[in-house]
Amino acid sequence: IGALFVRRLIGGYGIAAYRKYSSGGGYPNISLSTPLPGIPKPLFASVDGQEKYETKITTLENGLKVASQNKFGQFCTVGILVNSGSRHEAKYPSGIAHFLEKLAFSSTAQYGSKDEILLTLEKHGGICDCQTSRDTTMYAVSAEVKGLDTVVSLLSDAVLQPRLLDEELEMTRMAVRFELEDLNMRPDPEPLLTEMIHAAAYRGNTVGLPRFCPAENVDKIDKNVLHSYLRNYYRPERMVLAGVGIEHEQLVESARKYLLDVKPVWGTSSAPNVDLSVAQYTGGIVKMEKDMSDVSLGPTPIPELTHIMIGLESCSYLEDDFIPFAVLNMMMGGGGSFSAGGPGKGMFTRLYLNVLNRHHWMYNATSYHHSYEDSGLLCIHASADPRQVREMVEIITREFIQMGGSAGEMELERAKTQLKSMLMMNLESRPVIFEDVGRQVLSTGKRKLPHELCHLISSVTAGDIKRVTTKMLRSKPAVAALGDLMELPSYEHIQAALSSKDGRLPRTYRLFR
Repeated sequence: IGALFVRRLIGGYGIAAYRKYSSGGGYPNISLSTPLPGIPKPLFASVDGQEKYETKITTLENGLKVASQNKFGQFCTVGILVNSGSRHEAKYPSGIAHFLEKLAFSSTAQYGSKDEILLTLEKHGGICDCQTSRDTTMYAVSAEVKGLDTVVSLLSDAVLQPRLLDEELEMTRMAVRFELEDLNMRPDPEPLLTEMIHAAAYRGNTVGLPRFCPAENVDKIDKNVLHSYLRNYYRPERMVLAGVGIEHEQLVESARKYLLDVKPVWGTSSAPNVDLSVAQYTGGIVKMEKDMSDVSLGPTPIPELTHIMIGLESCSYLEDDFIPFAVLNMMMGGGGSFSAGGPGKGMFTRLYLNVLNRHHWMYNATSYHHSYEDSGLLCIHASADPRQVREMVEIITREFIQMGGSAGEMELERAKTQLKSMLMMNLESRPVIFEDVGRQVLSTGKRKLPHELCHLISSVTAGDIKRVTTKMLRSKPAVAALGDLMELPSYEHIQAALSSKDGRLPRTYRLFR
C-alpha cells in the first residue's frame, strides 16, 4: 500500500526523479516566490477598504429596516428584532413579553404545529429561538444559506401570523408557572436579584416593570390581550430584519417578498397606542425574607447565604459616558470566591483584590452594568453568611466610594484591554454578531463597528472614570436583599454610607446582640 501511495504521489515525475531528490542532493535551486511552470497563477484575497462599510442597512417602504453583514461560511443567522419588551407593558397586565417568548414558533397560518416548523428547519440544518428582554424581543433562526428564502418566510409567519390556539396558551401558562417556581428555588439567585434591583431602581415604571409574568397575571393573559398588545407594538417601523452570513441584496429581496405587504393576523390600527414613557430612576429597596437553608440539599450542600445587590444610576447606551461606565464595570470585575485563576479571569479586578482576597468569608462580589435607551444601572452583587451582612454591605459601599478616587494607570489599561478583548472574542461568534447588528440598528438606526468601539475604549482616561463616578454617586441607591435579613442595615444607613467620604455605615449601638 505504501509503495502504491508513493507511486501515486510522484506519478508525474517517475521513480527515477523520486530517487534523485529523496537522496538529498540535486534539488533544483528555485526560490519559493518564483511561479512554478504549468501551474495557474494563484488569486489572493485582498482588503479593498470595504470592511468599513460591512454592515449594510436598507429601509423598506413600510418602515421595516433590513440590516446585514456578510460572513464567510455556509450557515447564516437571520432574525427579526422588535422594539417590544416588559418595559412597554404599563397599560397591560405585566407578563405579555414572557408569554410571547414561550409562544414563539408555535402554530401559524402556514404551519400546523411547532413540530412542522422544526421539521422544515431541519431540512436546512436549522434551529430557532426566541428571547425577550426588558426592551427587545428577538426571533432568530440559524440555518444553511441555501434555505434563506424558507427562513424569512417562516420568520414572517411566526412573528405576524401566529394562531395562538387555546391549547397553546394553556401549555404556555404551565411553562410560565413552572419557570416562576424554578426562579424561587434555583441555587443561583442572580436572575431574581436582577429583577428585584430593577423594581427598586425604577419603582413601577418602564424597566422597573416585571420581566417575568407575576403569578396573579398568568390567567389574565388571553388571545384578546395579546392581540391588543401586538396591534400596537409589532409594527414594521418598530422592527429590524437582521442577517449575518448572507448577501444583503438576497435578504432585501426576501424581505420585500415576505414582509412588505403582509397583513398581520391581529389587523392594523391607524393610530397605534405606544407607551413612550422615559425611565424614571427612583432608587429604593426591595427585600425578600427567604429561608435559603433548603435551596441546595445534598451530600455537600451550598452554605446558607444572604445576597445583597446595591446599584446606582449610570447612563443610557446612547450617551458618550456609556463607554467609560463599561470600562469602570470591567475595572470592578469580580466573581465567585472559588475560581480557577488564569489569564483573562479578572483576578486583578478591584472586587477580587480588595474584597474577595481580603475577606475570605465572602462568597461572591460581582459588578454588573445594565444599560437601556434612557437610563442605566451599575450594581454590585455580594453574598455572605447571614451573620456578616452588615460588614458585607459596608465593604461594598466603601468600594463604591473608592471608585471616585483616581484609577491607577495599570488597572485602567488592564480594564480597557480586557474589555476590548471580550468584545472582539464575542464578535467572532455568528449569533453574537447577529444580535449586535440587530440591537444597534433597532436602537440607533446604524451600527458602530468593532474598530470604532475599540478606539472609543482606548481613549477613556482616568479623568473620565472619576467624572462618571462622581455623577453616579449623586443618585439615590437601589438595594435588593434576599435571604435572612436580620443583620441588614436600614436603607437610610446605606444611603448615608454612600454619601460619606469613606463609605462607612453610621454606628449603631444595641443593648442585646
